[in-house]
Amino acid sequence: MTENEPTGEEFAVPTATLPLDAWHRDRGARMVEFAGYWMPIQYEGIMAEHMWTRENAGLFDVSHMGQISLSGAGVAEALEALVPGDISALKPGRMRYSLLLGEDGGILDDLMVTNEGDQLGIVVNGAVKWDDIGYLRENLPDDITLNHNEDYGLLALQGPKAATALARLVPEAAGLVFMQAARAIWNGHAIGLSRSGYTGEDGYEISLPNEALEAFADALCAMDEVKPIGLGARDSLRLEAGLPLYGHDLDPTTDPIEGDLAFAISKRRREEGGFPGAARILGHLADGSPRKRVGLLVDGKMPVREGAKLFDGNTEIGIVTSGGFAPSVGAPIAMGYVPRDHAAPGTAIAAEVRGKRVHCTVAAMPFVPHNYVRKQGG
Repeated sequence: MTENEPTGEEFAVPTATLPLDAWHRDRGARMVEFAGYWMPIQYEGIMAEHMWTRENAGLFDVSHMGQISLSGAGVAEALEALVPGDISALKPGRMRYSLLLGEDGGILDDLMVTNEGDQLGIVVNGAVKWDDIGYLRENLPDDITLNHNEDYGLLALQGPKAATALARLVPEAAGLVFMQAARAIWNGHAIGLSRSGYTGEDGYEISLPNEALEAFADALCAMDEVKPIGLGARDSLRLEAGLPLYGHDLDPTTDPIEGDLAFAISKRRREEGGFPGAARILGHLADGSPRKRVGLLVDGKMPVREGAKLFDGNTEIGIVTSGGFAPSVGAPIAMGYVPRDHAAPGTAIAAEVRGKRVHCTVAAMPFVPHNYVRKQGG
């Protein structure tokens, strides 16, 4: 290499900052790298923040996630060629959890799709948003317009007091139930809100222009019910709720049935197919998949982390994909993949931690009941 040739370090992509980076730091957040961004992992402590969200309302900054708009004639049918959900039947103001699928039915990402009336809104995971955008551009018809809304941030207000707090700023929030969305105006800014989230608690996600984020966050955190909450508690809350994290519990080698996400395959799509990997996925739906994502209750106090191997006796049978201490459970819990014949709740297996075997029991998920506010009778 000559003196003037660039080194690999010069091509390294710098860690990005969130629009509220300074806001988090001013509030004492400990920042870590996650999904290519500096993210607040905690303020006063993961345990305290976890329990605050369970009992009050926690404000999470999830602006690292990708917000995408799709529009054009036949946009719902075009998206259905890439996901297993019934997007055509999605009414304005309604949302659906779905999965972006590779050709073999492997999961490229999990995402939320909202019918916004004049377009579809999609929220994708931050770590793979650029891959998702490229995949969508390549595989959607040319007459479908894709916009990446980089000038909008995303906040999540989660917990049993979230509705009371948010309605003071955005009265429209009170009229929504789980998986409904609406548009509103706050201080002259157009915002989008949905009654959704990834903690298992009641709550909302609020999309608003980057220039409005700080004032909106300040207005919420001025309320007695609301505190800023970091990434650490978001992870422990979603783990207790049995919700998979893409890149850990789901990846391109995993299909929806293995990932215990059969609910994301709508009835019409089960009958008609027409999505990537339909033969593999519908075959697993009918006959069972070779392996399955399961919950694990862990004996003792030693956490079982991602990457720990799972055993039946001396036979290695699977792997842990997420794990840690569950504050609301008061014990360690985990998720992982085991063969179908080991997936029934109550099955005893073991995890290997630092060369020692830790006893585990396959458990039904969620570990803590979901507290979503659903439509009466629905």
